[in-house]
Amino acid sequence: MWTDLVDIGRSPTTGGYRRFALTPEDGQLREWFEQEATRRGLDLTVDRAGNQWAWWGNPDFDGPGIATGSHLDSVPDGGAFDGPLGVVSAFAALDLLVLQGITLSRPIGIACFSDEEGSRFGVACSGSRVLTGALDPDRARALTDQDGMSYADAMAWAGRAPHLLAPDPEALARVDTFVELHVEQGRGLIECKAPVGVASEIWPHGRWRFSFTGRADHAGTTRMSDRADPMLTFAVTALAANKQARSREARATFGRVTLAPNGTNAIPSQVTAWLDARAEAPDTLDALVTELCRQATERAERDGTTVEVTVESSTGLVSFDVPLRDRLAAVLGGAPVLPTAAGHDAGVLSTAGIRTAMLFVRNPTGISHSPEEHAELGDCAAGVRALADVLRDLAT
Repeated sequence: MWTDLVDIGRSPTTGGYRRFALTPEDGQLREWFEQEATRRGLDLTVDRAGNQWAWWGNPDFDGPGIATGSHLDSVPDGGAFDGPLGVVSAFAALDLLVLQGITLSRPIGIACFSDEEGSRFGVACSGSRVLTGALDPDRARALTDQDGMSYADAMAWAGRAPHLLAPDPEALARVDTFVELHVEQGRGLIECKAPVGVASEIWPHGRWRFSFTGRADHAGTTRMSDRADPMLTFAVTALAANKQARSREARATFGRVTLAPNGTNAIPSQVTAWLDARAEAPDTLDALVTELCRQATERAERDGTTVEVTVESSTGLVSFDVPLRDRLAAVLGGAPVLPTAAGHDAGVLSTAGIRTAMLFVRNPTGISHSPEEHAELGDCAAGVRALADVLRDLAT
């Protein structure tokens, strides 16, 4: 399975992946998922938000089941494991249960969520958010990528009907418990010296768009004192984000910036920058963003520019179901329990009221969202065995 996926969307120059929602690469990945489900005789469905599901057993007759899975899309030049490891491991865990001759009392489903990273249209976990009603379908359809194509038009291009995009309570009703396996995006399991761990919570996090506006002018003839340069306002704001995050032991990153008119010898008229901010507690995150907005506004007044801040997405603290978390840790022989600052579809489902847990597989580099992201084969196999053990415990 890993070999079948390894070349889809991979850059020959960087070795990273560019697997964005509603693109040809996305189509190949969805086709791969369908083929794997069909090969195993699973019941394949697609919910109204565009997420794929493959069921072993019949939830319509046997009641709501246990679901697992993850996503297959990536950030720009992302790693091979973020998302796909959870989907491949889900199929492999199901294969292991079949080999063991397990008799289920509950169905098991494998999910492949659409557009988890939000790399193309800017809103993370849009597939699971629309599914659960956390993202309004009209807002989702109106989202645009960097080329100006709307989510609705991209859906139509991919052969999906935009007007059908909607929450799907019937699809959710088939899921009693969801367990997502994911490569760890950090160094917790390295420090614990363990191949597999259990998640305790997801930090509050969000994305904010900062629009800095000034006046375009000539880079050579305009005196420094006569400029209204939004790039300066942005630069000071980026430095302030670094300082504010460090002082609060939080995270703040300006990872995407666009300029207009974007000329080497021109002072820009517009700088748009996207802030990704995360913190251990909601009040810490609120204080960080509030202070950063205050400093940006104050600096804009000094520079003769303006700044407008728009919330693009915001997710509160997600504490996973404690009895389920402890049950998984016990099934896995006392696996370490650790938090994460990375967002996941599991967090969206948990917020929607579904009993949810996560398993992490050790990443020996501690690096993620990068071609250097990695997991050793032995740890991946341990993750498959752990997921199979958890599914067997929950579904028998």
